[in-house]
Amino acid sequence: MTCLRLPRRAALLALPALALRPAAAQPARGEPVRIGELNSYARMAAFAVPYRNAIQMAQEEVNAEGGVLGGRPLEFVFRDDGATPSDGARVAEDLLTRENVAFIAGTFLSNVGLAVADVAARRRRLFLATEPLTDALTMAQGNPYTFRIRPSTFMQTRMLAEAVRGRPVRRWAIVAPNYEYGQSAAAAFKRLIAEAIPGAEIVAEQYPALGRPDAGPTVGALSRARPEGIFNVLFGADLIPFVREGQIRGLFENRTVLSLLTGEPEYLLPLGAEAPGGWIVTGYPAEQIELPAHRRFFDAYRARFQDTPRLGSLLGYVTVQMVKAMLDRARSTDTDAMIAALRGLVTETIVGPVTMRVLDQQSTLGAWVGEIALEGGRGVMRNWRYEDGANHMFPEAEVRAARRL
Repeated sequence: MTCLRLPRRAALLALPALALRPAAAQPARGEPVRIGELNSYARMAAFAVPYRNAIQMAQEEVNAEGGVLGGRPLEFVFRDDGATPSDGARVAEDLLTRENVAFIAGTFLSNVGLAVADVAARRRRLFLATEPLTDALTMAQGNPYTFRIRPSTFMQTRMLAEAVRGRPVRRWAIVAPNYEYGQSAAAAFKRLIAEAIPGAEIVAEQYPALGRPDAGPTVGALSRARPEGIFNVLFGADLIPFVREGQIRGLFENRTVLSLLTGEPEYLLPLGAEAPGGWIVTGYPAEQIELPAHRRFFDAYRARFQDTPRLGSLLGYVTVQMVKAMLDRARSTDTDAMIAALRGLVTETIVGPVTMRVLDQQSTLGAWVGEIALEGGRGVMRNWRYEDGANHMFPEAEVRAARRL
């Protein structure tokens, strides 16, 4: 074995350079900060599994860089919420009482999110709602213990309504799943399209049961109403038969279609070559976003999971960024301290700064709005722009009235 020896002068000169290098962060040790995360991992796997993947990736990065609260590791405890309000409430109770978690986070379906928010209020424990979109969560049924990260149905519907402001499209039809999320989005659209297009009217409404779409009768009823525009809220497995049947019957031809969430890879990719070109959608053009922090996230996620990030992936990563920022500010896992830290918190995320508005405990995370185009046998978003959520929130006076502030 050869031993390389530096001359004494060279060795002495090298010491200052070595000393100037920043010390590597020590991996987190000690008692973990446990966070109870419940979501519809079985029923809504297309969104929830990439979401969990990104949480785990971000958690490992935080822990490798020293963790939180002076060196404690983050530890997310994942549970399936059964995709029903009763199961969600039971799982939330179990996490809070048996798993020794500092707080709870997650949920996907809006009705489950509302049920878990009720548990949080009753237990006086923090609930960081990451995905459920219903406006009720931060408005009429909001409580001091519940905060939301994703832009709500009102916020995303407003983005779409603004995209067609002033167009001569006055006869509108609505199709939405018949549960809390769909009803909330439909209510928001009725208000916002009238503001964007004076004289707009709703000429048809269809509300198929979630997970049990009957595309033929739904498309037929919409066609008979002869709308000039369609507002679609269907997603996931319910979206595919609706799009297929609508294309067969020519429902979308020469009509403006606004569609919540359809530009998210979770729902756009499964449509393949059947992706409906020309629809104006909210979504996530992951491959096209060139922000340096997002590009690093994108490349790291793809290298680790051999897959393109979904919107769920982005949300999972941002969730961990917000949790770390909150704990850094709170310096404690005391519920009151964490709530105080979240109010007005600005988190530097991979898509830019996001603020948690004090008034309704709704974050300003935005969404991408663009048009679906067919390229290479699959749907992509084109002509998109990022809409800052801060520009599309409920007016403060309405929040005060709804929350009785």
